[in-house]
Amino acid sequence: MTAGRRTGERSEGHLALEGYGAIGEGRSIALSGADGSIDWWCAPNIDSPPLFDRLLDSVNGGCFAITPDAPFTVDRCYRSDSNVLETIFTTETGRACLVESMNSGSAGRLPWAEMARRVEGLEGRMRFGVTMRPGRRGDTVNPYHSAIGDHTVFHVERVLGLFLHSGGVECHWADEGVTGAFEVGAGGREVLALIAGEDEPLVVPSIAEIDARIETSDQEWRTWATTIACQGEPRAAFVRSALALKLLLYSPSGAIAAAPTTSLPERIGGSKNFDYRYAWVRDAGYTIKAFLAAGAQAEAKAAFSWLLDRLAKVGFRVCYTLGGDPVPPVQEWAMPGYRGSQPVVTGNQANDQSQHGVYGDIFETASCFVGSGNILDNASAELLSHLADECADRWRMPDAGIWELPEYEHYTMSKISCWQALARAVELADAGQLPTTCRERWCRERDRISAWIEKNCWSEEKQAFVMHPGTDRLDASIALAVRFGFDGRERLAATLDAIDRELGAGPFHYRYSGMEKEEGCFLACSFWMAEARASLGDWTGARARLDALVDALDRGVGIYPEMVDPQTGEFLGNLPQGLTHLAHIMAQSVLAEEPGPG
Repeated sequence: MTAGRRTGERSEGHLALEGYGAIGEGRSIALSGADGSIDWWCAPNIDSPPLFDRLLDSVNGGCFAITPDAPFTVDRCYRSDSNVLETIFTTETGRACLVESMNSGSAGRLPWAEMARRVEGLEGRMRFGVTMRPGRRGDTVNPYHSAIGDHTVFHVERVLGLFLHSGGVECHWADEGVTGAFEVGAGGREVLALIAGEDEPLVVPSIAEIDARIETSDQEWRTWATTIACQGEPRAAFVRSALALKLLLYSPSGAIAAAPTTSLPERIGGSKNFDYRYAWVRDAGYTIKAFLAAGAQAEAKAAFSWLLDRLAKVGFRVCYTLGGDPVPPVQEWAMPGYRGSQPVVTGNQANDQSQHGVYGDIFETASCFVGSGNILDNASAELLSHLADECADRWRMPDAGIWELPEYEHYTMSKISCWQALARAVELADAGQLPTTCRERWCRERDRISAWIEKNCWSEEKQAFVMHPGTDRLDASIALAVRFGFDGRERLAATLDAIDRELGAGPFHYRYSGMEKEEGCFLACSFWMAEARASLGDWTGARARLDALVDALDRGVGIYPEMVDPQTGEFLGNLPQGLTHLAHIMAQSVLAEEPGPG
């Protein structure tokens, strides 16, 4: 997969979001721009304060740039079946390849964060400039040179960082950062690296060790990719989405981050900017199902165990920190934002909301886990039984809905999710995985929810299930009702037609009515629509939809955002977005089930 030839040009200091690739190792994720600049890295953890934040502050933000000192064009792609990223720069004097890796070791994740960047000369000669400037919100930046080789140590808040480079790179400290330059010819190579830890001593590896770990890390990714059971074609796109989800699995806990970024706007200049560096129960549930579909049993088990542990120890919440605590309240930061889009925030208001969809997410996850041949322990079974009882008690109450809206309503999708939770609970009880004491009550409430939806949420005028009773607005998330097995095949098919008519924009879809004025199209919805069409038997139409989506998103290196501008194809929102990638995996998995001729 390749991004094609690009210049890496910035507009008012900003790269287009599709100009970024993501590298990570299961603990942190960095965004690397097409011009060789790392503009975002929360170190040493995904939810740490950013060490590099040029993404949100093009003038004063921190970055780690390795950029040709002459005009250049770019070809970028990930190595096959790997999260090691390669960028080939071409100038009038030569060609060189920048290889980037967030390194791991042969025994798994390293006990520190290690960013490795190697420049290999391919043809002629090329000169590069180097800038390594941490973000300026730290309380101290304290450079010095130690006696163990040429390296620079710096402190930013609680982060201890170490900048290292090979002998051909000339660097010095200036203006609270490192600047330097080097030149490579055909067959030559130079390596630059960062080591980071938080309130902990750091080892000082040699450049040779760091360089070698690029290849070790690449092999580890390739080995993992061989375990992926690709469902359908094309394999490369399927595995790329699986690799993106693997980046978002926070290995210290098993939590799944929604995205590694905060405050990337859903519309340029708009105010719908959110912090997604947390673990949503919804996203975790869908991602676990995607991992199971891809045959990644270990990742699915780790994520499901984390989810059940948090429900038992912290309580029922919409989202958690990656460490498993309640998400902090929203705090605004005095930063310009991506292309002037404010506010820049940390924290998330969803933490305090009531969302009935979480019940369905949890039980669908448990059902998929068991359906893959796994079993539930007694404590987990008891916890799930209590949650089913709670769902049976609460489904009649309004909530914030799947889209986390401030207006509490009787959202149709929330009711469908409650139906889904109780339907799965009954199935798990019948399979001997849950206690059967309350089974009959779960059956009664499941059927009452179904009848309530049919009576109150269907619009004869729209020929569709509406967003909630009393409105004529539509909600694209209702496409998920097909996956959940909700009753009413003909009405669901008609609803999909209505969603296409009113929310569709080319291959894309808005989340719900009226959003074309506030944000871009939500990519997961369009993948859900393709999946739903396939599940209802429209294999040809579903395949055409999926192909059109993947083609339209082929603007970068294969990582997908939350949204796009349907007019320009420009990426919007936080990225890489786990919900988008897992929706892609599920759509391709369902299409792989298409019956053969005859």
